[in-house]
Amino acid sequence: MTTAEIKSAARAMWAAGDYHRFATETVWGLGPRLVEATGITAGQHVLDVACGTGNVAIRAAEAGARVIASDLTPEHFKAGREEARQHRVQLDWVEADAENLPFTDGQFDVVTSSLGAIFAPDHQRVADELLRVCRPGGTIGMLNSTAEGLAGDFFGTLAPYMPPPPPGALPPLQWGSEDHVRNLFGDRAATLEMTRDTYVERAASPRDYVELFTQTFGPAVAIRSALADEPLRAAAFDRDCLEFATRADTGDPTGPAEYRYEYLLVIARRRET
Repeated sequence: MTTAEIKSAARAMWAAGDYHRFATETVWGLGPRLVEATGITAGQHVLDVACGTGNVAIRAAEAGARVIASDLTPEHFKAGREEARQHRVQLDWVEADAENLPFTDGQFDVVTSSLGAIFAPDHQRVADELLRVCRPGGTIGMLNSTAEGLAGDFFGTLAPYMPPPPPGALPPLQWGSEDHVRNLFGDRAATLEMTRDTYVERAASPRDYVELFTQTFGPAVAIRSALADEPLRAAAFDRDCLEFATRADTGDPTGPAEYRYEYLLVIARRRET
């Protein structure tokens, strides 16, 4: 596949389903966490990369920043604009590839990405771009899923049913390794702080959790669609998903199902020179 075909396929995958519903029912609480950790304040110019429907970007705008929300999948922007309207904030929405951001060098005081830019296949290019568009002395903040946490099991469940990754693509969860992040940013970061933490996703039951991500989460929706003419594999996929959701549930047996995901919070300060 050509690069253009790879990007088009990625866009189609993430446009499948109902990402905004998925995000608001699972990861929406992480937006304020990253805004607080990066110290975003009024008057700053902020870029959120792989923004989805505005989880971080809208919260940055609420803090008074001038915000650009960028994503490879502009199909997310309609829901993002409506969410921003409900939050009574304004921000710009720009279609952009995390590996080739259409912004000038040093344009932003803060550059963020929450569980988004990690899915671009070329990690070094992403790191280079985040650093390039951040001003000297500015801040880069990321929330990255870890392979050791539940995300490793989740994506491991999906992997046998997904098409092979592009040649040379690195696993998204590698962004959750401290050593990998250090290597990507190198000495271009004056300081690099990394902290592991967790957040919890909830559903009424394991079966409800499976229904949520197979109906709304782009990669899972795309798998379901691709298996439409393969009933045996489709049944195996559904069975594997339910087995994952059942074994991973750490909630009280009398309450909702709970899924505790680990992430790596990365705060990098770009060198002044």
